[in-house]
Amino acid sequence: MEKAGGKTSNNNNARLAIMELANMISVPMSLNAVVKLKVADAIWEGGSNAPLSPAEILAKICGPQGGGDSENLQRILRMLTSYGVFEEHLIDDISQRRYSLTEVGKSLVTDVDGLSHGSYVLQHHQDALMRAWTMVHEAVNDSSTEPFVKANGEPAYNYYGKNPEMNSIMLNAMSGVSVPFMKAILEGYDGFQGVKTLVDVGGSGGDCLKMILEKHSSIQLGINFDLPEVVEKAPQIPRVKHIGGDMFNSIPKGDAIFMKWVLTTWTDDECKQIMKSCYNALPEKGKFIACEPVLPHHTDDSKRTRALLEGDIFVMTIYRAKGKHRTEEEYRQIGRSAGFADCRGFYIDHFFTTLEFQKL
Repeated sequence: MEKAGGKTSNNNNARLAIMELANMISVPMSLNAVVKLKVADAIWEGGSNAPLSPAEILAKICGPQGGGDSENLQRILRMLTSYGVFEEHLIDDISQRRYSLTEVGKSLVTDVDGLSHGSYVLQHHQDALMRAWTMVHEAVNDSSTEPFVKANGEPAYNYYGKNPEMNSIMLNAMSGVSVPFMKAILEGYDGFQGVKTLVDVGGSGGDCLKMILEKHSSIQLGINFDLPEVVEKAPQIPRVKHIGGDMFNSIPKGDAIFMKWVLTTWTDDECKQIMKSCYNALPEKGKFIACEPVLPHHTDDSKRTRALLEGDIFVMTIYRAKGKHRTEEEYRQIGRSAGFADCRGFYIDHFFTTLEFQKL
């Protein structure tokens, strides 16, 4: 009987697990809903983070005109509480529930620069991307074309370029993730010390390069290198020169080259070409610094591993079917094929790893 009971328990757990996985879409879509409703800003209110009832939250969101369904908001808040976004406070023997922000929830609060991880959530759930998610299986059936292209008729970045609102959300999403990441890197990574000329490949408007130069006054010149149509819109920044070009052909020379979130959307052969351009632009003992999502060698159920693997499927679905997140060893091998002696990984941020390639 114990054996049978144990088997029943295992079957129950298995069914429960698959039910949770099947309903998992409730999590990101509810997260998307609270971002659209600006729930985190309403609770945070300048730093108070006082527990509020759903009705009180709605009053702050909707203003004097009122409106909204507090019961349905509570249903969303309860579910996200189970995922650690909110903290639930039971009042008067559970007759009333109030909610405050956890550390996870605080990442959705808009800062003084108008940034948060909320834009990253919105970016992932725009209509064009949602259409692509129904076609993930097509990346297996035919990897020559991304599910996004099959769903929308053209590559993601082309699509963004024709949709200003969508493009604006994407750029805000990148800034919202990039700024805290760069702050962490500048605090924990000393590889920019001693650099005189730093080239940022794919630097867009030069924001990250500006942060690096402000931290390291010894860098005499920063070169912001991106496509010509991108850098022509870049603002003037002290000690920064904007140069347009194609990284597959050549990269401006410097004693260090920096790159952030570029390699993951390219194939192995394309990454080798990019790294070869970096190698050719560096002097002896120069360094190539790449910040990328780096997969662990072994698969486990930790939050970090899941986040990285989920991001890998996002790349496959939206940007490049054969672009991908890689392990440190995979990056090391591509680097060696491009001429670099070795690669060191600095695991400062929990999602993005700083990889340092040396040219001997």
